[in-house]
Amino acid sequence: MKSFAERLLGWWMVHGRRELPWQNPRTPYRVWVSEIMLQQTRVETVVDYFNRFIERFPDLQTLAAAPLDDVLGLWSGLGYYARARNLHAAAKIMHNAHDARLPQDLEQLHALPGIGRSTAAAILAQGYHQRATILDGNVKRVLARHAGIKGWPGKTAVARQLWHEAELRTPHDRAADYTQAIMDLGATLCRRRTPLCEQCPVSEDCIARIERLQHTLPTPKPRKALPERVQRYDILRNGNDDVLMIRRPPSGIWGGLWCLPETDAIEFKAAESLHAPESIQHAFSHFRLTLDFRHLRIETIDCIADADLRWMSIRDWFETGLPQPIRRVLETLSEPEPVRQTVK
Repeated sequence: MKSFAERLLGWWMVHGRRELPWQNPRTPYRVWVSEIMLQQTRVETVVDYFNRFIERFPDLQTLAAAPLDDVLGLWSGLGYYARARNLHAAAKIMHNAHDARLPQDLEQLHALPGIGRSTAAAILAQGYHQRATILDGNVKRVLARHAGIKGWPGKTAVARQLWHEAELRTPHDRAADYTQAIMDLGATLCRRRTPLCEQCPVSEDCIARIERLQHTLPTPKPRKALPERVQRYDILRNGNDDVLMIRRPPSGIWGGLWCLPETDAIEFKAAESLHAPESIQHAFSHFRLTLDFRHLRIETIDCIADADLRWMSIRDWFETGLPQPIRRVLETLSEPEPVRQTVK
């Protein structure tokens, strides 16, 4: 397996990605933020979000002191918002219990919100140059193919095999370069649908290539039909055309974000009906949601007394953490055109 690392590192020195923003400079804090953003999200998508985030929160102290709304606002559109909440919560813990520094111990890192075993190892390897074994999605694909490991990686027995293979291949030197190299290999050559085996530095002894299993390994997760849900939301506007928003509960979908209130969640007096946006669909990992809308102008209600209600102008929408489908709908709103009816 020493040969595996040598070949991989030789390829990476020529073809690897070494100009990503979190690599220059490659500090533990920047590695941590990037690793959280890269969970279930492509590098191309993350780059701009990372740059804006680091500009606003250049260090752990700044992030820990920031209001959660500011963090969610910069995360808006990136999805999987629990990552942002966990990032903020972990920053506070480290500020109070770890002298505003990321721990250099695997177990202490793993104990922090949002940091799994592989993410903790990536922080140690790339941030602190320690030998640590990673196993993210790209690495699972590389190892499942190279070692010929069958079965869905989400199963405990299969995951145990993959961790074993990852440990065997991880060199004792150049930990930061190796972890980046194997992730790059999975992202650029050992791709999910169109692997470029003829360009791969470790294809010579890759079992998937030898046995022509590239397109069947890793074994995909057993498919289940996504359940369908429908939810109605109210677009409630005041005389200034501001829109009434409500903060979602801290847990569940869109936790902690500002959102349109669900229909009939807010009591109001007689209202003027306005033309409503068309329904839209949004897919989550575990269900598909259809969003229907009712668009109304209502008499101004006092939101000041309730911290979870707020009138928002268009400028507020762009500066606040909103679910992506809700932001898309709000951005389509123009000067409201009334229709001839009254809703009570």
